[in-house]
Amino acid sequence: MDILTLNCGSSSLKYQLYSWDRREVLSKGIVERVTVGGGFIEHYARGKGKVKKEQDCPNHKVALELVLSMLSHPAYGAIGDLSRIKAVGHRVVHGGERFAQSVIIDEAALATFKELAGLAPLHNPPNILGIEAARAALPDVPHCAVMDTAWHQTMPPAAYLYALPYSWYARHGVRRYGFHGTSFLYVAKRAAVLLGKDPFQTNLILLHIGNGASANAVRAGVSVDTSMGFTPLEGLVMGTRAGDHDPAIGYYIMGKENMPPKEMEKALNKSSGILGITEKYTDRRDVSQAAEKGDERARLAIEVEAYRIKKYIGSYLAALGRIDAVVFTAGVGEMNPVIREAALSGLEGLGIRFDPRKNTLARTRNAETVISTEASPVKTFVIPTDEELVMTEDTQALLVGSYQPHTRFSYSFQHRDYVNHERAEALAHELKERPQLAEVIARLP
Repeated sequence: MDILTLNCGSSSLKYQLYSWDRREVLSKGIVERVTVGGGFIEHYARGKGKVKKEQDCPNHKVALELVLSMLSHPAYGAIGDLSRIKAVGHRVVHGGERFAQSVIIDEAALATFKELAGLAPLHNPPNILGIEAARAALPDVPHCAVMDTAWHQTMPPAAYLYALPYSWYARHGVRRYGFHGTSFLYVAKRAAVLLGKDPFQTNLILLHIGNGASANAVRAGVSVDTSMGFTPLEGLVMGTRAGDHDPAIGYYIMGKENMPPKEMEKALNKSSGILGITEKYTDRRDVSQAAEKGDERARLAIEVEAYRIKKYIGSYLAALGRIDAVVFTAGVGEMNPVIREAALSGLEGLGIRFDPRKNTLARTRNAETVISTEASPVKTFVIPTDEELVMTEDTQALLVGSYQPHTRFSYSFQHRDYVNHERAEALAHELKERPQLAEVIARLP
């Protein structure tokens, strides 16, 4: 059984084709610059390598047609016939309170996603466009939705309610929802494996640090608090998003600079965060390099971002009472030791002790690594996320009728014998170039 997963952004379409029977990735890639001109696809097929093709994609329908043509292409496709695709899993960023689990998409579900578009105007509309395009192109297979917000539906009211007029929540759904849930689900289950514990006996602080970033407090294996809120704007410092700030600042600047609300919304989402401080960079690699060369703004951006992460670690530890591990994931969390070191320094009094050498070595997307000292009461892991695998497993389970909410469902990757064969192969090659990486690879207890 081959399952296609799709993640549609406003100007991109990320995809992966997975063989459930063989438990391996057959193909994956991304279409960039959808709707904005100068489009191209970067495509990989197992056994055939990578290829890049330029093609304008004025809409998501054309982008999906390009993906399907690449998947079945005689020279660099992964399958000879699209009929091999038995189901499609879609990432949906915002499921509101109505979806605490993944679902098969029917007309009622699609209508609900459209109703919820106002809660995530930057994310749900392109998700919906992708669903509609895929259902039109592949009308004879089930389509399933995996919601980023579903993981956080276990939060208690004390964590998700804002101290605002309650009628805003009752009438308009104003509350904390949280995002990155699919990523958090994966790394929470994997952290439990590395700890040798039942996932529902673990307390964790999870840090998904990419261009978008959020923190997650996990008690007894379920989400009880998270840094993103009603929208993905709240919380940690991000590539272009402000994160936590005094909301009165917006009104003040709108008055001072005669700025309309839409421009303020754009400034907070697209011109703030790391970009706002440096006025140059969003990529943390560029920020780290600039800081090393003496760029004061770049150094300040690292300090501000790391300080915010540190505050969330401390506050979540206070809320949880005790933790088994801190986990870094996503592009920056997995690959940037500078941010990790700045965030973890000074937390020894909380039982979080990291090893600087291990932290420097832990730069890989092909292995789970441990960067805490041997004597640290709290483990610190770096776990490469795999949102596509969660989407694939949910879709497969929905297809065969074995799916249950994540609080009761058992995923393949939460078992000791789970192996990601693609990453294992890549790791073997990486170890030839960086044999010292073996020192930090996490071992099962």
